[in-house]
Amino acid sequence: MTAQTLTTTTPGQVPVRRGRPRRRGGEERTSRGTTIALVVCTLAVFAPLYATLTMSFKTTAQSVDGQVFSLPSPISIDGFVEAWRLTNFPRGFAISVFVTVVTVVGTVALASLAAYAIARNWDRRFFRWSFYYLLAAMFLPFPVLALSQVKLTGMVGLANPGGVALLHVMFQLSFSVLLFTAFIRGLPEELEESARLDGATTWTVFRYVVFPMMAPMSATVAIFAFLASWNDFMMPSLITADSTLQTLPVLQSVFQSQFSSSYNVAFASYLMAMAPAIIVYLFTQRWVMAGVTQGAIK
Repeated sequence: MTAQTLTTTTPGQVPVRRGRPRRRGGEERTSRGTTIALVVCTLAVFAPLYATLTMSFKTTAQSVDGQVFSLPSPISIDGFVEAWRLTNFPRGFAISVFVTVVTVVGTVALASLAAYAIARNWDRRFFRWSFYYLLAAMFLPFPVLALSQVKLTGMVGLANPGGVALLHVMFQLSFSVLLFTAFIRGLPEELEESARLDGATTWTVFRYVVFPMMAPMSATVAIFAFLASWNDFMMPSLITADSTLQTLPVLQSVFQSQFSSSYNVAFASYLMAMAPAIIVYLFTQRWVMAGVTQGAIK
């Protein structure tokens, strides 16, 4: 018997050999490779963010010296002041907030109602095929339908931020219904049956029983809708006819043409536009992960 191996024997039992667990070389290589991949992905995210921060606080002369990752010396906020003026930031910010809020509220409300109807009537052909129809719509992105959507919104008087918000809701509906349906199928139906025995209607059951239990998934859908609407460039630029009613991503296109040499102004504008999205995601990421994991478990 050595220090590495112990053999214990009792009457009527087969000798059992116990030893120290050994790590396999393959597991170590996998863990090391995963760590390297995570480090590379982290650098791929934080390196552009760091460059954006440093470039935003530089002067115009420093922004064109070729030292992208150098710290600003001295720190200047002239880029933010100029970006605020060129894009009329308060107006563009208000329009972006309006479009995003309408998109988030509309997507969560319509997708949750549609998913509840589909999940609880899955044995009926109409609801089942409606789900398949929405699922197929995921394969039709806006660029494929851009020409028809531009013409239709112009004909019905929706060539404005309201029309953009409506189209955002429609194009977010398929993916959101898919998430909600998968989540609702895992919810216990006994609670709904108990509420109906007490005289509750279908709307009362959904509002007071089902929808509160869908809070994690509602937060997940809301975040996806928020990011898609806030960062969208193509749809507002094509749908909105009045250039003074454009969202922030469209207004920032001015820095890609006549102001292309003022990198500090451009990056300051980009930083101001993406700051709300970063802040919202940082405060809501736990709800996003909770919704995804609960939906996967159920």
